[in-house]
Order: sequence, then C-alpha cells, then structure tokens
Amino acid sequence: MSGITSHKMTVFAFIIINKAGGLIYNKVFHEAGLQKISTNDYLVLAGTFHGVHAITARLNPMRPVAPPTAPGGVPSRAEPSSGLEVLETENFRLQCFNTMTGTKFLLFTDTTQTNVDVTIRRIYDLYADYVMKNPFYSLEMPVRCDIFDRKLLSYIREINNR
Repeated sequence: MSGITSHKMTVFAFIIINKAGGLIYNKVFHEAGLQKISTNDYLVLAGTFHGVHAITARLNPMRPVAPPTAPGGVPSRAEPSSGLEVLETENFRLQCFNTMTGTKFLLFTDTTQTNVDVTIRRIYDLYADYVMKNPFYSLEMPVRCDIFDRKLLSYIREINNR
C-alpha cells in the first residue's frame, strides 16, 4: 500500500437530548479525536441542535398531490420530514437518531466510519435495555446508570479497536 495511509475509523463522542432539548447524557470515547469542549458547550450544542432539528423537520418541499393508489380513492401520504439527520464536516460526522418519543441520539464519528446507522441503533438498544428498564430512572432526566456506561464503553471500544 505505497502512498496510501490507512485511516482508523473512530467513534468520538455520543450525546442524548431529551424531547425538551435538554442534554441528559454525554460521553467522549476518543480524547484525541475532537477538541475538548466544556459541559456548558455540550448544553448549548444540545439546545441548538434540538432547535435546528425542529425547524428542519418542518421544511418540506412542495410536491404535487399523488393520485389515488387504492380503488377506494385513498391518496398516498408523503412521509413526514425527519429533520436534520446527518451533519458532515471535513473533520467529523454527526448522525442523529430521533426516537419515537422525541429523544435524540447524536453520534460523532470520523467521516470514514461505516455503518453508523447500525451503531446508533445498537446504542439505542443498550439504552432501552439498561436505562429505560431501570426502575430508578426518571424519564427525561439525566442518565446516570453504571451498567449502561459499561456496556456502551465496551461496545464503542470494539468499534474503535477494529
């Protein structure tokens, strides 16, 4: 592989934003990846992303009405806009997974990271198993669950060490 440098794919950080736009979880996995920002900056990021996501979810191109698809004359409805899903720069990629309840999972990765949608869904599964099933967790509140932290860290280490 002369002239080609191999680039390690990396998951840098992960945050969870509740449906009101509040930061309820953040974890940095790769200190050397992104510049360190303060907790206050994470709070601002969460609120800003929540607002931008809400606005982009309302942006819909005007499309002609689809003709009826069923013999009963019921027109097919267009899928509602999902809002901002991916933000990519030359240095990182931010991918958002918006749950049915409005909780947002943001994953910051290297731009060459593959299967980010699979990764974020697996993190959601961990969240459902270890946070949502925890009888001591209150909805919409900060996530403080040691087993979730351990399982998440283990999963991300697997990805970052490939």
